[in-house]
Amino acid sequence: MLRTTAGKLATAMRGTLGVTSSRVGAVRCLHGTEESAEEFDKRYEKYFSREGIDGWEIRKGMNDLLGMDVVPSPKIIESGLRACRRVNDIALAIRWLEGCKDKCGDHKATLYPYLLEKITPTLKELGVPTIEELGYDKPELALKSVFDM
Repeated sequence: MLRTTAGKLATAMRGTLGVTSSRVGAVRCLHGTEESAEEFDKRYEKYFSREGIDGWEIRKGMNDLLGMDVVPSPKIIESGLRACRRVNDIALAIRWLEGCKDKCGDHKATLYPYLLEKITPTLKELGVPTIEELGYDKPELALKSVFDM
């Protein structure tokens, strides 16, 4: 009985997957040209500097950016910070800085200071403190490691 059911299931799946895979192949051929880095930066700068952007749209843009396999350029980070300032959301600005720092990954020691150096004038202009100034770079309630005792 199990063998019969498994055979019918396999036949049904074979028919379903055959149609789907041909559709996927057709859709994959329709992609356009690659977007250059400058066009990518301009697209997100334009997105964050829209006139009527609200907090939800800012979060969506930031979430989309942080979900990609890319560290945002300083221009994009600055335009995101300005958008946070326009909607008067300091918490979102700090989360944006934390997300950008996290995107630096293994190269945090070199990339993050570079980004911070480039965006510091904008941070001062907008009155946004850095993560280090707030003390968010060190865990507040972390226990001492047993290997350090």
